[in-house]
Amino acid sequence: MKRTIKYIQVLIILVIINACTDDFKNINTNPYGISQESIEQQNNHIGSRFSPMFANIIRTEPAWNYQLQQNLNADVFSGYMTAPTPFAGNINNQTYSLIDGWNNFIWNDAYDANNGNGVMPYAREIKQQVTLSNSQGGEKFIYLANVIKVMAMHRISDVFGPIRYTKYDDYATTGEYDSQETAYNAFFADLDEAITGLKQYEGDLQFVPFDESNLEGNIAVWRAFANSLRLRLAIRVSKVNPALAKTQGEKALASDAGFLTSNLTVGMGGFAHPLATISGTWGDICMSAEMEAILKGFNDGRVAKYFKAPADAGLGDYKGVRQGIEITAKSQYGSHSLLGDVVASASQKTWMTVAEIYFLKAEASLRGWTGAGDAQTNYEEGVKASFAQHGVSGADTYLADNTSTPNDFVDAINVANNYTYPSDVKIAYNAGGTNEEQLEQIMTQKWIAMFPDGQEAWSEFRRTGYPRVFPVVVNNSGGTIDTNIQIRRINFVASEKNTNAANVDKAVAMLKGPDNGGTRLWWDTGNSNF
Repeated sequence: MKRTIKYIQVLIILVIINACTDDFKNINTNPYGISQESIEQQNNHIGSRFSPMFANIIRTEPAWNYQLQQNLNADVFSGYMTAPTPFAGNINNQTYSLIDGWNNFIWNDAYDANNGNGVMPYAREIKQQVTLSNSQGGEKFIYLANVIKVMAMHRISDVFGPIRYTKYDDYATTGEYDSQETAYNAFFADLDEAITGLKQYEGDLQFVPFDESNLEGNIAVWRAFANSLRLRLAIRVSKVNPALAKTQGEKALASDAGFLTSNLTVGMGGFAHPLATISGTWGDICMSAEMEAILKGFNDGRVAKYFKAPADAGLGDYKGVRQGIEITAKSQYGSHSLLGDVVASASQKTWMTVAEIYFLKAEASLRGWTGAGDAQTNYEEGVKASFAQHGVSGADTYLADNTSTPNDFVDAINVANNYTYPSDVKIAYNAGGTNEEQLEQIMTQKWIAMFPDGQEAWSEFRRTGYPRVFPVVVNNSGGTIDTNIQIRRINFVASEKNTNAANVDKAVAMLKGPDNGGTRLWWDTGNSNF
């Protein structure tokens, strides 16, 4: 409603401006059309390019696109969900036989402008339109587009590693890749430029009609989001380049932009959340074994928001499915817990939560970054923010629990899939524990709080090893992915290899190993967290 009111206010201002003009020639020339001057005056030639950018970072329509863009890869690899459906005869992503036809969608939703897809092409067009029109204040649209672009492209890089980024806007070099290290340095530069450059536009209303998020075109809050994103990425590189991470993290912690104080969500055009369709309608995704073990072991009230009771009452209150097991028919595990109100009642897709920011600050404190505050305080505020987000009471009691630990997992059908949870991590914060022990607590609660965004959860698991995601039982990778180390990335997709082969070969040379799911990314060191 607030966004609608602001939009109307902007339109009224534009009508008044048009009414006061002496240029009646254009009006009389085409009384039934919209002049180019009018389009540019309202910035539609720029702003119309934002809609596909908002749409494709987490694509929600059609639901099967999301299923292939994120659900049957990151949502599963993160330990959040499991498909009870034995797609492709159970030889699929879940059993480490990576299906290129599925994984193409991750790449194409970032780069392919066909059928309204893509993020990078539209960011480039925004820059071009601003340059061509030479409109006063047009650079703010470039800054905003770059923030959205970084949000999209760090996720793509965190799947594949090297990406096309810094050279993309020049058609002569658009096919060339950056190493992941180069891309991350560019992300930091773009965010810094946006945070600095947007300051002069705080209070400007020109982005209001084009903002499809709950930030409602508020430039000051967009600066806060850009700064929050900078802190996320600083933590992401904290093991591979501690000096860079500390510099960028402390810059974020000291910035006058601040951080998000409410969750950032983006509209879905009136469509249902794709996970509600994939799980509730199709029955193709269920609660994971890890979610059952942790949420039930912790007696966590969020479980009732995240999942439904099984269709088979004999399975108990909530029942998960382990990833990468032998499944011959959907009927075997199809009656296990489906996803609940967290997606069924969702009218927005979530890009970032306040809870995540508290957990980022908690880890920053462990790493000794100036301005991060107290680790325990941030940890507890993160848990409270997550409880509040989902309308769950009892956060204080939950945080005082110093005895509950994750349950061991017991498969309802096949004892070969049982798994002993390999940690006694607890809820009540242990400020006297080692940094590693404290980090496991922070990361376990962060993992719970970020649900259902499996992309971020998978990235953070790969970086830290927390929480303890269970290894697959069936590994169809042919030896390219180690069962215990688990999947680290997705190989470059066929569409790129077929059309951009020479540059893909150069990108492969930037990796730490061969182009397969077993090769670690740049920030995924495999070393100790401290």
